[in-house]
Amino acid sequence: MQVTEEDGGRLNAFAKEPRMEVIDVKSSRSSSSQLLIVVGGVLVVALVAVTVVIS
Repeated sequence: MQVTEEDGGRLNAFAKEPRMEVIDVKSSRSSSSQLLIVVGGVLVVALVAVTVVIS
């Protein structure tokens, strides 16, 4: 952790940042994540439909 001294003798500590990773576009949208998005959308639509039917 890097520590610097500010005006007035105060110490300021900076955390060590993690390295950045570049994510490929193909790997970010795998078939399982797309399936999860579709199932979540269907679930939301179904819950809205049930709410409309009940009220």
